[in-house]
Amino acid sequence: MSAAQSIIHVVVLVLIVAGGALAVWFKDLISAVLSLAAASLLVSLEFYLLQAPDVAIAEAGIGAALTTAIYVIAVRRTRRKEEE
Repeated sequence: MSAAQSIIHVVVLVLIVAGGALAVWFKDLISAVLSLAAASLLVSLEFYLLQAPDVAIAEAGIGAALTTAIYVIAVRRTRRKEEE
C-alpha cells in the first residue's frame, strides 16, 4: 500500500467518525439521519477501497439507501413535542 492510499484511507475513516459524531450532535432528526447516511456511504467507499466491491454494493444498497429511507419514514410519522 502506498503512502497516498494510506492517506486516503485515513481521510475516509476520519470522515466516517465525523459523520457519526454529527449524527449524535444534531438536534434535528432528519439531519441526523442524513449524517448517518453519509457515514454509511463512506463506509461503502472504504469497503471498495479495501477491494471488497460486493460488500461495498451491499452496504450502499442496504446501509445507505434502504435504512435511510426507513429512518426518514419513521421520523416523518412521529410528532414533535412542540406540536402536542
